Amino acid sequence: MTGGERAPADLLPAAGPVRFVAEDGTACPAPAGYGEPSAERLRDGYRRMVLGRRFDTQATALTRQGRLAVYPSAAGQEACQIGAVLALRGDDWLFPTYRDSMALVARGLDVVEVMTLLRGDWHCGYDPRTTHTAPQCTPLATQTLHAAGLADAFRRRRAGNVVLALIGDGGTSEGDFHEALNFAAVFRAPVVFFVQNNRYAISVPLEKQTAAPSLAYKGIGYGIPSEQVDGNDLVAVLAVLDEAVAHARRGEGPFLVEAHTYRMDAHTNADDANRYRDPAEVDRWRAADPVTRLEKHLRDRGVLSDADVVADQDAAEEFAARFRAGMNDEPAVEPLELFEHVYAGPPRRLAAQRAVLAAELAAQEA
Repeated sequence: MTGGERAPADLLPAAGPVRFVAEDGTACPAPAGYGEPSAERLRDGYRRMVLGRRFDTQATALTRQGRLAVYPSAAGQEACQIGAVLALRGDDWLFPTYRDSMALVARGLDVVEVMTLLRGDWHCGYDPRTTHTAPQCTPLATQTLHAAGLADAFRRRRAGNVVLALIGDGGTSEGDFHEALNFAAVFRAPVVFFVQNNRYAISVPLEKQTAAPSLAYKGIGYGIPSEQVDGNDLVAVLAVLDEAVAHARRGEGPFLVEAHTYRMDAHTNADDANRYRDPAEVDRWRAADPVTRLEKHLRDRGVLSDADVVADQDAAEEFAARFRAGMNDEPAVEPLELFEHVYAGPPRRLAAQRAVLAAELAAQEA
């Protein structure tokens, strides 16, 4: 084989998801090829997961109060959301979807700015350039193409940055996802595709989306090494993502990671998950809760105390209070901004629509 080719066996994921911690919080035999992250990183991860869970419940409550137009909950996916952030450097880029607000908060972005899109105030509330975070993407899988393109630019500039694209299982059925994998593989772009397989694309279960043994196997067709991991085990998620990011940073090209997790709540507040999910299934996954699993593991290792748990919960409550207070400030909205940043040069039909709206606003002010 030439230097750019890999044996098919080198591309395959493990036969089952990589796991360090069992669902009951007890340690599993260490998986071959992976080292456990440091206690300090896991302790930091637990703190962020507790805060992330509280953020999620607060955002859900604000939606019910009409303060948010929509909110896609990530409850149950905390290990994936926090793991993705902890695996990156500050100058690496993150390409999130609409369900990844928790990851953005964990990355340190202002929570009100993160909520700007979901409140309906603006296309994106934070500055992507200064935060190294792309706008949250609502169209399925289009962010994977953008991530691959930016990663290729980093490769050409020899910048040393890595890009991580978050994507749901439903997005892997879109053509954009496959185009992004193919492009990234051919040009050896330093990008990690991180699939959060939460079992449902809105109401469509995984078995009606793909016949692959797991979504991680989709990498082999493009020459991309892949892995599957227990997405409710932060220890395993961090260990696998650390390897994937290091692989990309070394200039060895893209990497595909599939995390097996579960969306505890409905797709959004506009969805009734009881119409397509058995409550018993949800209960089974609640037993694998990523927050309580990590808490038990860290307690067993002597890394986490009762006082630490209380302090983290108190900090999360303080954060939720600041979140609520920030959302009480009504934004200044300029309706004509709807037409900005859509086209470099707006077509005539869009210019005509803008003129109509401007005339209506002028008439209201008269």
